[in-house]
Amino acid sequence: MTLPLILLAGVGMWFLLEGAAYAVAPDFMRRLAVLVTQMSTRELTMAGLVGGAVGIVLIWLAVHLG
Repeated sequence: MTLPLILLAGVGMWFLLEGAAYAVAPDFMRRLAVLVTQMSTRELTMAGLVGGAVGIVLIWLAVHLG
């Protein structure tokens, strides 16, 4: 599997999961958006870094174990 295909699959999965979350739980997603606006820049940055690190680990596992 090449890097462009992995990225394409990842973006597709992102849209799938986010779309499903809004379709299944729109009120929860609305409340979550309000919570995000109340977070500090530092908290959002840390959450983004942690999320990115988890994503890298999952992609690495998918490539090397699959």
